Amino acid sequence: MKPNSIQKIGQIGLPIKDLESAISFYKDLIGLQLLFNTDNMAFFECNGVRLLLSLPEKEEFAHSSSVIYFQVENIKEKYEELKSKGVLFIDEPHIVAKMGNTETWMTFFKDSEENIHALMSEVQI
Repeated sequence: MKPNSIQKIGQIGLPIKDLESAISFYKDLIGLQLLFNTDNMAFFECNGVRLLLSLPEKEEFAHSSSVIYFQVENIKEKYEELKSKGVLFIDEPHIVAKMGNTETWMTFFKDSEENIHALMSEVQI
């Protein structure tokens, strides 16, 4: 594998409208393990890939489509590399969650079809 190449799909995000109902569906009906939830997000374990259910932060995320989160080792380097190649980023790398000694960083971009995806990196602090 090339240095700082995309390693795997780390998370798949689904926009939702009702968090309680969605948690119940994926936990109780589908049988996924709920890892944790906040006021607007819930994370489930699915055999090494996380499923994120979230209330959309912005209108552009409020569509019935999945967001693929590509895990990278160094999000800032990969962001600069892809930006220099013409990838259209919606934002810059930023911290979205702190869990113990781990910071989760993300940055969102659009693909050629205007689908929104993300780079993600989990950093030990």
